[in-house]
Amino acid sequence: MNRLKKVLKRVNFRFILKSKHLLAIMTLFCICCIIATFASGLTTAPFQDATAVVIVPFEKSINRIGKVFNDINNSFKEKDDLIAENEQLKQQLDTLTTENGKLISSQSELLRLQQLYELDQEYSDFPKIAAKIISKDPSNWYSTFMINKGTNDGIRVNNNVIAGKGLVGIVTDVGTNWATVRSIIDDSSNVSASAVSTGDNCIIQGDLELIEEGKLRITQLYDLDDKVTIGERIVTSNISEKYVEGLFIGYVSEVKQDTNNLTKTGTVVTPVDFSHLKEVFVITVNKSDMIDEQAEVTSVEE
Repeated sequence: MNRLKKVLKRVNFRFILKSKHLLAIMTLFCICCIIATFASGLTTAPFQDATAVVIVPFEKSINRIGKVFNDINNSFKEKDDLIAENEQLKQQLDTLTTENGKLISSQSELLRLQQLYELDQEYSDFPKIAAKIISKDPSNWYSTFMINKGTNDGIRVNNNVIAGKGLVGIVTDVGTNWATVRSIIDDSSNVSASAVSTGDNCIIQGDLELIEEGKLRITQLYDLDDKVTIGERIVTSNISEKYVEGLFIGYVSEVKQDTNNLTKTGTVVTPVDFSHLKEVFVITVNKSDMIDEQAEVTSVEE
């Protein structure tokens, strides 16, 4: 038994080949196969078909993967471009918004100045001075406010104040370079007025609740002939003690008979925007001045 094992060991040892010898044998075998192929006239088409079966799908897969990565890269590039374009558009929008705001502000100022100019022309018989509003009462409405002109500019107590297209109020207090104005919408305001077409007298009262609708209150309207109708123009009357005659107050929007059957009450729509006042005109001549002047003229004539 031991002897047999020794014989087998010797046989195995003899058949063990080194790597370089095995490589040489395989190379020789391949060369022989190539020579045999050419010698026998066999075509290489089967090898080409086999190569196509393996390589072509692999190549297509590589192309697809490359296309996917290329698409991803393009998507990232497009995203970056869109982000940059979006930022640019935001900047342009901010610029346009700012310019639009300035334009709207300029248009509003131009409209106010145009209204002041038209008002100046309408009441050209009265000496006036323009003033800006510098503060007002805490409410939403300009029931009382302060302007930037005073005694240094010839402004006095009881000077009438106009803006927009009509009467705003009256100066109640004055300093060297400021003055306080009480507007006709204030609850304590009462203005002696009359209807233009009939001359019927009435009182226009301020009402801070009614002004929410842009209206003033009419009281003590003497309209015995029922001629005062909706749309009638109401102006300051000739019998007013503090307001000069003929200043436009508003249009009649409602009128009804009082229980005494002698007077009427109603409402007037004011043409003045009492929530956005910025500039006003102050008439620098008072009603008392006009009365005194008229008295002097009368005494001279006599």
